[in-house]
Amino acid sequence: MGDHFQTIVDLDATPAEASALAVRALDWLVRKGIVLAKRTDCVLGAPAGNPPGEYWARAVNKPDWVPTDGLKIETGRTVFHGGQGDAQYATCPRCASRTYFYTETWDSIEGASDAFDDAFNTWHKTGEATATCQHCGLASDLRTWTWADDYFAFAYLGFEFWNWPEFAPQFLADFAQALDGHRVVRVWGKL
Repeated sequence: MGDHFQTIVDLDATPAEASALAVRALDWLVRKGIVLAKRTDCVLGAPAGNPPGEYWARAVNKPDWVPTDGLKIETGRTVFHGGQGDAQYATCPRCASRTYFYTETWDSIEGASDAFDDAFNTWHKTGEATATCQHCGLASDLRTWTWADDYFAFAYLGFEFWNWPEFAPQFLADFAQALDGHRVVRVWGKL
């Protein structure tokens, strides 16, 4: 069974503004009734988080089950990922070609992820990294690559909701506006 999560990742937040944006976005979520301001023991991996508010259903596609856990806000350089499994491929931001790491039957393709593994480690240490596309030969900022099923995101601000129904596209668009119109992506997964 396991626990499911959805992380709304702000792709544009800088290290300097991440904390202030987190406070402002949390205030927006509280005012909308999506989460409560009072923090409780309601998230995995943290001592406290914000539990669902009275109007949590406004944020989801199908309010067919009540969220059992709450929101954890992550600030600081983070490689957000989907938990179990891995991304099957990454898509180059320049030529839109896919670099596959696994076959259709999920057999690992030897050496396919080596350049990305190095870039992940470099980004985690420094906040800057590039990956070179095996198709067009051009290097691009790691943060501009897209991942199968939005499995990875590299950012300084994320809002991790535990055991909630899938978010509605309109909620994600409204949330992006609450983050100064920043680009957001939903990383989802299971532990």
